[in-house]
Amino acid sequence: MNRVHIKTYGCQMNERDSEAVAAMLRARGYRIVADENDCDVLLLNTCSVRDAAEQKAIGKAGYLAVRKKKQPDFVLGILGCMAQNRGAALLDQLPDVDLIVGTQKFHQVPGYLDNLRAAREAGTPIGETIVDIGEEAGSQNTIKDHALEEKQVSAFVSIQQGCNMDCSFCIVPKTRGDERSRPMDEIVAECRALAERGVREITLLGQIVTSYGRRDYAHTDGVTPFVQLLERVHAIDGLARIRFTSPHPRGFKDDLVAAYGRLEKLCGYVHLPMQSGSNRLLRAMNRPYTRERYREIVDALRAVRPDMYFSTDVIVGFPGEAEADFEDTRALFEACDFDMAYIFKYSIRTGTPAATMAEQVAEDVKEQRNQILLDVLQKNSLRRTAKLIGSIEEVLVDGPDKTGARFTGRTRGNRVCIFDAAPRLVGQLVPLRIERASVSTLYGELALRGITDAA
Repeated sequence: MNRVHIKTYGCQMNERDSEAVAAMLRARGYRIVADENDCDVLLLNTCSVRDAAEQKAIGKAGYLAVRKKKQPDFVLGILGCMAQNRGAALLDQLPDVDLIVGTQKFHQVPGYLDNLRAAREAGTPIGETIVDIGEEAGSQNTIKDHALEEKQVSAFVSIQQGCNMDCSFCIVPKTRGDERSRPMDEIVAECRALAERGVREITLLGQIVTSYGRRDYAHTDGVTPFVQLLERVHAIDGLARIRFTSPHPRGFKDDLVAAYGRLEKLCGYVHLPMQSGSNRLLRAMNRPYTRERYREIVDALRAVRPDMYFSTDVIVGFPGEAEADFEDTRALFEACDFDMAYIFKYSIRTGTPAATMAEQVAEDVKEQRNQILLDVLQKNSLRRTAKLIGSIEEVLVDGPDKTGARFTGRTRGNRVCIFDAAPRLVGQLVPLRIERASVSTLYGELALRGITDAA
């Protein structure tokens, strides 16, 4: 009973958590398998940002419960945000689940599986489901192990967990706990070790990544702890690129804006959650900025780097959203000229202030507004990518694409590229002449003669 498959739902933080669990399990002698049909243990690392995400995971777990009836030794576990949010109440719907582990207890998974495996091997009844959703001091420091694949070019590094922002629509403070930062020296050491293993690009992760260390480190000459961390990671030999997600507009002080002009490895791509372009709704959402301030941040970043690329999050149909509010959102959305966006129809999350607000918006109105913004986004993205045709972009070669016939990589602006190359170029920065473009993907050829030849 040592073959484990981990299926991940949700954000990059969840992906990083799953990778850390996989690394811890490998160190304990478990084998991580890619095909869920080949596993003895299946762990669902879940998301709670929207009800649809929870229902998807519950549906999957229900389907897997049928497998447990055929394979009594099969182990099913639920990890992460939904486990934290619902806890033992999940057993009302999913009585056959063996393990429920919350967001501060990922590091306990190997020990719990050891206990389950020992019971199975001894022929001892397992008894009650293991449920652990308690808080644990220092849990943010446990997401540090990496299960790198051969020639892995990029990696996520968790620097901060939890959130103190209390946005009225968001359940993350409940599922991830209060804001907690890792020691800067440990983060830098982790990034350095990754670079020594061949990683060229690192993405720093946190619920509110720009809040990193604000209670733990002093501002130095007007430089926030987060920018201090960026400076130290930037100095690591071997690293070529730095990204981060997910920030909050409040975190874009002058020092962070200026960092884009002086830290060459910091990619010219920003994910800047907008949520709404209506000042009235931003107040109702408990988002501490205005539409005017948001636009100032975008303009300031483009002044430092004219070729800056932007993505964002937007919610349509928040309680009380009138046509005038949505028009403000649409106008700001168009003005900011986003390259990519995650557009969500508001979803009630029980336990959040917005869930009980009056004037819930009808589903058909949400759908209409959602489609309007999607249409704007598609036009923007096509126009932005079309401008790149004929240009030469710096691309970090990740490896073979899904077909295995060509190679894939990303520009500094986070655009996916498809092209012909040689295996020896994986992990290298190469010049790519863009020949055609879709909404989200660029296609081209390497600009140097002979660069695609095999070594």
